Amino acid sequence: MSYAEINGLSLYFEGHGSGPGEPLVLLHGGFGAGETFAPVLPALAEQRRVVLVDLQGHGRTADIDRPLRPELMADDIAGLIKHLGLGRADVMGYSLGADVALRTAIQHPELVHRLVVVSTPARRDGWFPEVVAAMDRMSAEAAEPMKQAPVHELYAQLAPRPQDWPVLVGKIAELKKQDYDWTSEVATLTAPTMLVFADADAVRPAHAVEFYALLGGGEHDAGWDGSDRPAARLAILPGATHYDILHSPLLARMVVPFLDAPA
Repeated sequence: MSYAEINGLSLYFEGHGSGPGEPLVLLHGGFGAGETFAPVLPALAEQRRVVLVDLQGHGRTADIDRPLRPELMADDIAGLIKHLGLGRADVMGYSLGADVALRTAIQHPELVHRLVVVSTPARRDGWFPEVVAAMDRMSAEAAEPMKQAPVHELYAQLAPRPQDWPVLVGKIAELKKQDYDWTSEVATLTAPTMLVFADADAVRPAHAVEFYALLGGGEHDAGWDGSDRPAARLAILPGATHYDILHSPLLARMVVPFLDAPA
């Protein structure tokens, strides 16, 4: 358990596991912390070093005077990979953390060996319309009622300044109103990428397929021997939603073989 001074942040991280596999950086979702990966951490860390990170303003990482943006947080993760001397690392993120993981691979391709994107779209309208509408309604005023939610309990337990909860809610509300479309950049990714969605996700299934196609997947038959299989992978986990996908027993079972696959 330690901190790295990166881009004005005291960025919290902790290491788990060891082994011959490429190191893996895990990035949590909005309002979360590294602890949210507890259901899958043992399997992921069995054969590799895993680095859990608390993103800006989340968990044990104190906020700074900077908006929450995946592009900025991606630079933080790149700085951490360099700080730890990992060379190239696998990067896996969920929801907001998946945005950051994706931007890290786009902005710093030389640092990302393999990429796992869990439950986030490549552009804003990839979310269901009702999800976008809820994002548009969100504001800092939600901070007080959200204190009844488990995410606040985790924040209050870990944050250096628990009284900054309304600041985090306000910053995420502002972030979620931002329009974005990363599809053209996704098409240029060089790191082998796996997309993971729930079968009852907040991301539209049609967009999940479109996202996969941007990576060269689903364009043609792989051939009887699989020789034309794309480097990208797509997994749809049954019986899961956007909100509980990290608890799916299938998640690690899908991801580990992808991370262990030969180049």
